Amino acid sequence: MNKYLDLFLTFARIGGLTFGGGYAMLPMLQKEVVEKRGWATEEELMDYYALGQCTPGIIAVNTATFVGQNTAGNLGGIIATLGVVFPSLIIINLIAMFLQNFADLPVVQNAFAGIRVCVCVLVFNAVVKLWKKAVVDKKTLIIFLVVVIGSFVFDIAPTIFVILSALAGIILKNMEVKA
Repeated sequence: MNKYLDLFLTFARIGGLTFGGGYAMLPMLQKEVVEKRGWATEEELMDYYALGQCTPGIIAVNTATFVGQNTAGNLGGIIATLGVVFPSLIIINLIAMFLQNFADLPVVQNAFAGIRVCVCVLVFNAVVKLWKKAVVDKKTLIIFLVVVIGSFVFDIAPTIFVILSALAGIILKNMEVKA
């Protein structure tokens, strides 16, 4: 029972303290899931995150489900998912009740501007950490550069980039084995 409570509370903390969506939760996921609890390796977390982006739904919810299921089976997946969405349900309902009355206040607008900048820095830090584990050789660097350039040039859904990158990884790895 402690593992389930730990899953719920960990993901409730992540869900309650992560502002800015799924990308902004990466640093906290790395710290909580990989470093503190050892529920996943950095590589597994990146895989869960990539799968979470490819599957329908919210990245944070999907990633929590994958981590929870891997840690404690189907029930663990359900509990981690409930944990990550619970704070959002409470917070969104509270904000919805009051935001319309205060959204036009300069202090509220300025606070959101500051939060957006902070989220950009958190996402950048997560990218730097993930870069170190993901881009490990020339082949992964090529995939990275193609996706970066492709995302600026083409208006393609991220899912397509993930699928094409998976195919490139398979092809490049097979070429490596044959050589």
